[in-house]
Amino acid sequence: MMTTRIALADDQALIREGLKSVINDLPGLEVVVEAASGEPLLEALADTRVDLVVSDIRMPGVDGIALCRRLNEDADAPPVLLLTTFDDSQLMLAAVDAGAQGFALKDISPEDLGELIAAIVRGEGRLQPVSTSGVAERYPYRDDSPPVDTFSEREIEILRLIAGGYSNKEIACSVHLAEGTVKNYVSDILDKLNTRDRTRAVLKAITLRII
Repeated sequence: MMTTRIALADDQALIREGLKSVINDLPGLEVVVEAASGEPLLEALADTRVDLVVSDIRMPGVDGIALCRRLNEDADAPPVLLLTTFDDSQLMLAAVDAGAQGFALKDISPEDLGELIAAIVRGEGRLQPVSTSGVAERYPYRDDSPPVDTFSEREIEILRLIAGGYSNKEIACSVHLAEGTVKNYVSDILDKLNTRDRTRAVLKAITLRII
């Protein structure tokens, strides 16, 4: 098995060591560069090849968003997975805008983190959506009729991104599909849920525990 080489950035030493330990314990993964902010990480990457950068979003100096933008100036730069402790859809949108290939909360399980890293290294953009807990209570949706058909994994992924506030263009960027293809997926999702718009689709999907 080939080892996936990872560069890790987090300004909190205890969290960085914890992430490093979790990643190194996952099969086929190894942290080969670590830094407390984006600037020293960029300097280290000038001499060290990695397959993925895993970075906290909020750091002093060059933060995760700025790091992502700097890396994307180079066509050969490794993909970036941004992590955060903050359940904030705006941060996810900022990550997409900066060109991150992945976004997740730091409470992600080691198993899910391993799967996420593998997907990103394969070239599949993955963004863990913000939590939908409490949404059904705040915005109750009365229609709890079952969907007219089952949902594919891709449709669930797109539905979660819709719930995160993504436009079709942003979804297309994150899942590497044409915008027209995403539009077709969204139309199929609305049809299956028998809803007229994206907001109703999300609320019904949450009510039915589809997402």
